[in-house]
Amino acid sequence: MTTTEIKPGTDAAPLASTGRLNFAKAAPKVFRAVIGLDAAAREGLDPTLVELVQIRSSHLNHCAYCLHMHTTDARKAGESEERLHMVAVWQEAAHFFTAKEQAALALTDAVTRVADAGVPDAVYERAAAHFDEQELAGLLALILAINTWNRIALATAKRAGTDER
Repeated sequence: MTTTEIKPGTDAAPLASTGRLNFAKAAPKVFRAVIGLDAAAREGLDPTLVELVQIRSSHLNHCAYCLHMHTTDARKAGESEERLHMVAVWQEAAHFFTAKEQAALALTDAVTRVADAGVPDAVYERAAAHFDEQELAGLLALILAINTWNRIALATAKRAGTDER
């Protein structure tokens, strides 16, 4: 039996190639809902900014699967190697990023690490100064979505380099 088959007579969810749960198959409604959240969050946001946020969150969450996926997408969209390498150290390399991108990255850091110190007023206000209300809501939703994707990928042991979209 392969790891994606279910043993006859069991109620077990299909397994991914890692032997862990295949989330998309086991919880298709939830999976589609996360896809919907992700798609809605992106609306009205610059595609480059979207990738930078997803890359940064994936760095912070140590999600190699998502990091590989989003750096690949960013390259395809024309993002430079130089900026991709600087996302992990964006605060020390702020001059590589616009003020708006820096505000988005700071908010990504705070929301992704929310258990550490919440979302400081200064970080929120910095983002609010660069994004209108609708964009800010989309940015927050994007950060929530990528954190959800990171957790799904990590919990189900998705392997970097295997884009299973």
